[in-house]
Parts: sequence; structure tokens; C-alpha cells
Amino acid sequence: MFDRLQAMEDRYEHLSALLCDPDVISDTDKLRQYSKEQSDMAETVEMYRQYRDVTQQLQEAKSMLSEKLDDDMKEFVKSEIDLLSERLGEIQEQLQILLLPKDPNDDKSVFVEVRSAAGGEEAALFAAQLLRMYMRYAERSGWKTEVIDTHYTDIGGLKEATLSIQGRGAYSKLKFESGTHRVQRVPVTESGGRIHTSTATVAVLPEVEDIQIEIHEKDIRIDTFCSTGPGGQSVNTTQSAVRITHMPTGIVVSCQDEKSQLKNRDKAMRVLRARLFEKYEMEQQQELAANRKSQVGTGDRSERIRTYNFPQSRVTDHRIGLTLHRLEAVLDGDLEEIIQGLIVADRAQMLQAAEA
Repeated sequence: MFDRLQAMEDRYEHLSALLCDPDVISDTDKLRQYSKEQSDMAETVEMYRQYRDVTQQLQEAKSMLSEKLDDDMKEFVKSEIDLLSERLGEIQEQLQILLLPKDPNDDKSVFVEVRSAAGGEEAALFAAQLLRMYMRYAERSGWKTEVIDTHYTDIGGLKEATLSIQGRGAYSKLKFESGTHRVQRVPVTESGGRIHTSTATVAVLPEVEDIQIEIHEKDIRIDTFCSTGPGGQSVNTTQSAVRITHMPTGIVVSCQDEKSQLKNRDKAMRVLRARLFEKYEMEQQQELAANRKSQVGTGDRSERIRTYNFPQSRVTDHRIGLTLHRLEAVLDGDLEEIIQGLIVADRAQMLQAAEA
């Protein structure tokens, strides 16, 4: 581990020199590449330097015990050794986490797709609440949101929606939201007061750059049509809505939230690019999984990941066994405690796998 850390620090220093080189400064692509590479390893290098400093202080403190000291000074040195040993252990744990393989998509912005599932109109109403929850969480995180496409029911429920969340690190936190979300409550349409269970599904896709996914014009069919739903006369009477079909895979993406056909086409292409990227990644993962004897988690989106129980004001994430009794706050975007719990659990799994 320490050979790897030393090599990382050497590379960090080399990058510092490169970033002062006039030839690199004048080359925008190289400047961006080297700056990002250095930024990505800055936290690990800083932690490694702290490790060295604390290790040296600990060695010096231990050597002092061999000297002739009065009782008070000896007790002071012993307490310093205890504190430094504890700090050294904490730094080692943090270094282990920092050296874990990083998801290359973690820094990316995302598309969040929400769809109603089992439960009819009640499931659609729940899906609308989930969409709002993610928009509020993005707002709390300082990220920008943009609705790409929505299909509402007559009473305000959501059949399906695609939301763009723009912000560094959005995928690193929201990727754990993919799966089936379950709600337990008395529907507004229920006259007998019985609790119903309904579900909605969430998919989180990293937004990818043009260079990562190449889409040929011959492989897509673009249809235009009149938008439906709210938006005014110009939205509903002009051929501004766009539907793009990727012929080789059969993936279909539509966008109708903008008055401009060009803007809808651009948004739809962004979503198509993300869905194709996810499809290719899942195919690679399935191929790797077939060659392994065991796999942690299936990634199957049909798995129930979380329950929102209204009568008990309870939210339970079944993957980590976390239960919170503040449903209203969670639905208002207060997701950080749940997301941090999932991140910690994910890191623990990776550490366990690395040690096996």
C-alpha cells in the first residue's frame, strides 16, 4: 500500500511541475487533463503526508521514553503516544478507503428516471412525490435541475418522468437510488380507510459525453408530434415534441417539455446517450459476473430497496436496515443520512472484498 502511495505522491509532484510548464499552460486540453488528475489524487496525497508526519511524531515520542524523565513528563509522553497511535489508526483507515477503486462515473451529472409501477393511480401519485423529493435534494445540494420529460395523470399523478441533475458528484450519491420504492398508506381514493401498498421505480443514469458514446445518424429515427399536457397553445399545437428511436437497440426516448423542437431533440439525445452507456455497461458487468463464482448484489431493479410508511411516518432502507421516523422531511429532500449510510456500507463491502 505504501509503495503505491509513494508513487502517487511522486506523480502528484510531477503534475505540479507540468502545470507550471508554459507549453502545458498554453494547451487547454493538457491543462484540463493534468489539473483533473492532480485534483483527483490531492486528498489521498495529503492524507499520506499526514500519515508520515504522525508516524515521525510517534517515533520521536517513543524514543523519549528511553530518556531519563520525571514521572509527570513520562505520563505526558505516554498520553501523547496513545493519542498519536489512535490518530495513526484513523489515518490508515481513511487511506484504505481512499485507495479503493473509484467508480469512473462518480463525478458526473445524472438523469433520474421515475416511473409509477404497481398500484395504479396511487402509484402515480407516489411517483410524483419521489420526483419532487429528488428535486428538493438537488436544491439542498446546490445542484441544478432540469425536467426533460413528464407524463402526468388526470389527477396529478406521474406515469413517468426524466429529470436532469447537473452537479459534480451527483452520481456518486444518487446511484444508490436505483430500484423499487414502496409506499404504504391510505390512498385518497380509498373510502374504507384501508392501507394500500404501491410501488414506483427509479433509475439513475450518469450523463456521458459525446466522445464516450458514438451515435450514427443512420441508426436513429426521429419523429415529431404535438406535445400533450400543460404548456400553452404553442406547445400543444406545434410539432415541437421529439421521439428518437435507436434502431439497433430499440431504445426509445421522447422529450416534449420545450417549445423548441431543436431543444427537445438535444435533450432527447442526451438521455439516449446515457441509456446506451448504461446498457453497454450492464452488458459488460453481466459478462464479468458470469465468470465469477459470487457477486455482491444483483443490481436487479425489481428489488425493493426502500419503504415509505405513512401511518408510522417511517422510512426504511432495506439494504442497510436503516429506519428513520421522519417521513415528511425525507420526502422534502432530506436524504443525506440515508445516502451517507449507503456510501459507508458500499465502502465496507469493497474493503471486505479487497481483504478477501
